[in-house]
Amino acid sequence: MSAKKFVGDGGFDPSVTVEARQTRLELSAHTVSIHKNGIEFRSPTGFSEWSEMTVTLQSPESDYKVTCHGVIIACTGNRHSGYHVSMIFTGLTPQAERQLAMIAHSPFGMG
Repeated sequence: MSAKKFVGDGGFDPSVTVEARQTRLELSAHTVSIHKNGIEFRSPTGFSEWSEMTVTLQSPESDYKVTCHGVIIACTGNRHSGYHVSMIFTGLTPQAERQLAMIAHSPFGMG
């Protein structure tokens, strides 16, 4: 996950849902970068590395949702400027892998 560009207008809408034990975030598509094996996002909340999380992505082009479980591998920033969070997906089903690969190689993702 080396890309620095985030998904812009026309990306996932209305939002991306990120959940950790006591936290649930609805993130704007402008703050998310989708990869075939993970996701990067800007967050007002910091997360501990190695925390497990669940991410739900919904395509604006169809009604399907992809729910992925993963682990935070990096979280940098502070409470004043926000955090840049990198998460790698774990235990993806073959169907979720195909959907993420399509997204990652579309204008909405980063490859």
